[in-house]
Amino acid sequence: MAKKVAETPLMKQYNKMKAQHPDAILLFRVGDFYETFSDDAIKTADILGITLTKRANGAAAYIELAGFPHHAIDTYLPKLVRAGQRVAICEQLEDPKKTKKIVKRGIIELVTPGVSFNDNVLEHKENNFLAAVFFEKQQAGVAFLDVSTGEFYTSQGNFSYIDKLLSNLQPKEVLFERGKEKLFRETFGKYYTFPMEDWAFHYQGAEDKLLQHFQTASLKGFGISDYPLGVVASGAILHYLELTKHEQIRHITSISRIEEGEYVWLDRFTVRNLELFSSLHEGAKTLVQVLDKTACPMGARLLKRWVALPLKEVKKIQSRQAVVTALLNNPYVSEELFETIHQVGDMERIASKAAVGRINPREIVQLKNALQAIQHIKDLCTSDGAEALTNISDQLNPCSKLCERIGSSIVDNPPALLNKGNVIKEGVSEELDELRNISFKGKDYLVDLQQRECERTGIPSLKIAFNNVFGYYLEVRNTHKDKVPEEWIRKQTLVSAERYITEELKEYENKILGAEEKIQVLEQQLYESLVLEIADFLPSLQLDAQLVARLDCLLSFAQCAQQNNYVLPQVNDTKVLDIKEGRHPVIEQQLPVGEEYIANDVYLDNDSQQIIIITGPNMSGKSALLRQTALITLMAQIGSYVPAKEANIGVVDKIFTRVGASDNISMGESTFMVEMNEAASILNNLSDRSLVLFDELGRGTSTYDGISIAWSIVEYIHEQPKNRAKTLFATHYHELNEMQDSFSRVKNYNVSVKEVKDKVIFLRKLVRGGSNHSFGIHVARMAGMPASVVQRANVILEQLEGKTDKSNLGKPVKELAQSREGYQMSFFQLDDPVLTQIRDQIAGLDVNNLTPVEALNILNEIKKLTGK
Repeated sequence: MAKKVAETPLMKQYNKMKAQHPDAILLFRVGDFYETFSDDAIKTADILGITLTKRANGAAAYIELAGFPHHAIDTYLPKLVRAGQRVAICEQLEDPKKTKKIVKRGIIELVTPGVSFNDNVLEHKENNFLAAVFFEKQQAGVAFLDVSTGEFYTSQGNFSYIDKLLSNLQPKEVLFERGKEKLFRETFGKYYTFPMEDWAFHYQGAEDKLLQHFQTASLKGFGISDYPLGVVASGAILHYLELTKHEQIRHITSISRIEEGEYVWLDRFTVRNLELFSSLHEGAKTLVQVLDKTACPMGARLLKRWVALPLKEVKKIQSRQAVVTALLNNPYVSEELFETIHQVGDMERIASKAAVGRINPREIVQLKNALQAIQHIKDLCTSDGAEALTNISDQLNPCSKLCERIGSSIVDNPPALLNKGNVIKEGVSEELDELRNISFKGKDYLVDLQQRECERTGIPSLKIAFNNVFGYYLEVRNTHKDKVPEEWIRKQTLVSAERYITEELKEYENKILGAEEKIQVLEQQLYESLVLEIADFLPSLQLDAQLVARLDCLLSFAQCAQQNNYVLPQVNDTKVLDIKEGRHPVIEQQLPVGEEYIANDVYLDNDSQQIIIITGPNMSGKSALLRQTALITLMAQIGSYVPAKEANIGVVDKIFTRVGASDNISMGESTFMVEMNEAASILNNLSDRSLVLFDELGRGTSTYDGISIAWSIVEYIHEQPKNRAKTLFATHYHELNEMQDSFSRVKNYNVSVKEVKDKVIFLRKLVRGGSNHSFGIHVARMAGMPASVVQRANVILEQLEGKTDKSNLGKPVKELAQSREGYQMSFFQLDDPVLTQIRDQIAGLDVNNLTPVEALNILNEIKKLTGK
């Protein structure tokens, strides 16, 4: 907790506010600035790069201070939140001019990484999920809420399933019971977290909050009544919204269950290894980047969710495919739809802002434009005649009444802020029009009045002016004061003139001085009335947003298919995976211009070819082949076309990968421990529809340990009586090729190469049969290894291959080591014919009888031999 600062009246108020959220940075509004004090000021200055100052605090010592102008909050607030800070915003709740006491202040909002409506905090193409996890024995409930869109999901299951959901949906903040920090971190890893009191995680309280919010008698209509742990997590989220002063949440209109049986299992290792959302290598592309050709942020967010949660139900997959096919068959409609969806923008978040009263005038105009675009989208989908598109069109609602209401109320190009004025159109309110006429045409009226009075009184030098003492007045030079009408009231006598007021002038003064304030109040009232009307259309607007996002995703799939030569996969309920000339969707996009990706066939089933052992050299393409098989399957099950000549995909329910070596040093785990953890997770969760990819399993330990473990794992997968998981196993352990002879559903393949003299050409083609040569030394040469090391490795390899049997691998290695002349590389041990010739020439010299001239000649010959 921040140290308490001295109790001057202002700081007393500050301390009271700070005590409400001691763990948050408090932005304390003072006049036109947001100020931070003490420890908050030190943090804020460091994060924002603003000046940290000190000032005297009454009788107390100096206190640290850092602040910024209130209008710059949209610039500075996102920086604080992205730095992992919770930020409490304390506003002045009354006009300082109208009080003689200290201004009343209050916290209006607590912004956290998981709870924000600020466009500069939010990523437009990502959901900003707040999650809550409730532990109970070996089960847990989880809930996800994106308060910026109103999407609310819940589920429950074992820790592995909850871990999968967390890693796939990537919440920006996670809530859990205080005291469960260690359990959470050990189970799920690192997230931005906030512990809450355990009383917020009670079933009855959580159910009551949900029922009260949704105004329903039970939760059965949402399908979550049999998810008690999920209900607790969901209720905790609603409680957290109250804590953070987010009580206007009418845009959260529903809650949906994430059904474990509905989506493909993708654990965190698979998501990472397949590089679905982020790459392990700097500058490399991800699958989402290849597939994302969406036209609006809503579509981009939905696409990520589809990739994280591929479907298992064939009918739902085929429903998506039907739309993609219809779009591919009509390029004109597709092109028009892309342009029109782009005009819709982020309607989902704009509608949510309207529901919570945070929408600005420009966003209201954007909402009108979005509704007009939706009418065009509806027409386009109907014009195509395709049933798949007509189904979407029938559900779209352009809300024409709301569109007209906005169009008749808000000017076409309003300012971003309501208090800038000129937001409401002329003709909406007679009173507003009259006030504006007074305010904007006031000078014209005064000029007209002055001219009129000049003509009426015959005073040519008459002028109208203003001062703060008695407002507007008429000034008459002394030479004309005898012409002043009787009804004028004298207010001031000067040396050479007199000043007067009239009833008409005073009446107009009252109008013009109060007009600007009245205009602001009246515009505010008219604007708020319109926002309430928009909120009444919320269900229709949210459904429109969902449909446009869905159409945008499927349009993105169509564009990818057209641009990248993808084909429609045949998705069915069989247990066959048959891919003809499959390609890696990401790698093929990164090849140099003119270079074609070498396509490969892969066939797996549960009866004849369940497990494929793939051998072959490093850099030959084994890892790419494994990954492309998984990615093609995943793409098929999200409804996309796939990079292949033909694909027959029997739906898989789980995709597991154990790819590459990686240490988890921060958790004290070695490469081998990480390997074994991931492998154990796979073996403990196999099903008869699983797709399993193992790449170089066991290389984190000794050769025989590795071979033994790899063999045992393949055997275990093969011998499962019911859960015959389809498996690709890439390895350097050629001994595993012998498994084909003993296990009927294990087949050997290798990625072929061609040897030309002492070089290797990688053909990257998968062919039947095992490989007994890894070509590691050739790869070492290609990597730029010193020639001496490569040549020595060849010698050692020849001796090992010639002298070694599998029962006594250590002996020849020991002999080789003893044959070395110490640890330093010997000049005469190098296997080089030139060096051998030089060595023989030097060995044959009679040094004792060699003259200096002869020595120089021999040295010159040696120099010629080296080519220098």
